[in-house]
Amino acid sequence: MRKTKLFNYHLIISIIGILLVINSMFMLFCLPFSLYYNEDNWVAITAAALINGIIGGGSFYYSQKKSPSKDLKKKDGYLIVTLGWIFISFFGGLPYLLSGDIPSLTDAFFETLSGYSTTGASVLTDIEAVGKGILLWRSLTQWIGGMGIIVLTVAILPILGIGGMQLFVAEAPGISPDKLQPRIKETAKRLWWVYLGLTFTEMILLMIGDMSFYDALNHALTTMATGGFSTKNSSAAAMSPFIQYVIIIFMFIAGTNFTLNYYLFKGRFKDILKNEEFKYYASIVGGSTLLLSCIVFFALSTEGGKDFWEVIYAEWGSSIVLLERAEKSFRDVLFQVISIITTTGYVSADYTGWTTFATMWIFVLMFIGGMAGSTAGGVKIVRHIILQKNSFLELKRQLHPSAIIPVRFNHMAVSQSITYNVLGFIIAYFLTYALGILVMAAMGLDLLTAMGSVATCLGNIGPGLGTVGPVDNFAHLPDGAKWFLSFMMLLGRLELTTVIIIFTPYFWKKV
Repeated sequence: MRKTKLFNYHLIISIIGILLVINSMFMLFCLPFSLYYNEDNWVAITAAALINGIIGGGSFYYSQKKSPSKDLKKKDGYLIVTLGWIFISFFGGLPYLLSGDIPSLTDAFFETLSGYSTTGASVLTDIEAVGKGILLWRSLTQWIGGMGIIVLTVAILPILGIGGMQLFVAEAPGISPDKLQPRIKETAKRLWWVYLGLTFTEMILLMIGDMSFYDALNHALTTMATGGFSTKNSSAAAMSPFIQYVIIIFMFIAGTNFTLNYYLFKGRFKDILKNEEFKYYASIVGGSTLLLSCIVFFALSTEGGKDFWEVIYAEWGSSIVLLERAEKSFRDVLFQVISIITTTGYVSADYTGWTTFATMWIFVLMFIGGMAGSTAGGVKIVRHIILQKNSFLELKRQLHPSAIIPVRFNHMAVSQSITYNVLGFIIAYFLTYALGILVMAAMGLDLLTAMGSVATCLGNIGPGLGTVGPVDNFAHLPDGAKWFLSFMMLLGRLELTTVIIIFTPYFWKKV
């Protein structure tokens, strides 16, 4: 009697090989930029692409010869996604290592995984000193990871006769990924076409705002991925108001469910406006912006111990000054609120320099996240909605214990299993966060930095608090902290379950 294998190991190696080949192809896209700007790092990029291509292609060829089986089980999907992200991060760091821009393996892995996971936490202290080809690769890692390299692979796998639903669910393990088409391959293709179209549109608008083609390309790639890597040391702080507003709009779009973005292309505006999660998303952004704008405007007007009303009265005749100050307060707050809630992580102002209340409000936004089905990280708004509704209904059930009162979302009853899934995820998320703070504190970090670093990496945000705030970076952290935070980034990007399940004993047992 033939024994059933626990995993289809050869198929796992085959698909990881495909991921490395895709990695190689994207690296080669950076090569013309290095050559155009007459940079020596074209050698490092070419060598890195060849290593990825040879190892990936060899793995695929070897595994296909050894076992032609295309049977992909659910366990295989979890293992492929987790190992796939780890392998592409190791091999994706080769351009940094070979060029010497990031000579440390720890830093190169951290920067690469930060890119793929669209976290945006960086160890680079002088971004503008890095070569153009390398910076473009840095931006591309975020663009690839934003929609998901596995989702891209899902669009390719049917050509090889391999089904992709197990991988799609493992990489996007939210409540339920919306399918635009009955076949998962067609869904993956449409998602990528929408993603590509929005990226191109933003790039054109940034160029209209007098941004160079190279900078516009990089910022369009990292905005739509909600990643936040910039080609400038000052991030978005030195950009013109027009460019900042363009980035604001596209950060908001990127934090929206891509099914709704698909409806946008189709002109189905009613379907967007009646979506309950979108209403919450817009309300949180609008409410936070209104509140914090008033606080920041007040703080700006009372700098140096000035009385607010005396300042307003004295400058009332010079309404332009007041309007400029009000517009800047509004723009800075709107930019940072959307940047944090969508987990993009661009910086236009140092929010830790605002009032304590405003800084803590921004910190709370780190635990909200964008909409499910978007490129944003974090807990996701739909989970907060279901948690909130279930909590209120529990009070009602205490009064009417025999009544069946389901949680409703978008006018549809939410199954009990989904409600339990949401509760379990949120508990696991905050337990992971608490454990992360303890680990970072044990490594010698102060409490504020420990809280900020774990929150920003687990939520895939970028800037945090303390010494990893919006005007700092992660270069000074010890290597152990960087490896741990890399793990937090992976957990956050794959929404805990996909990674954690691999560490459970029953995952490795035959059923």
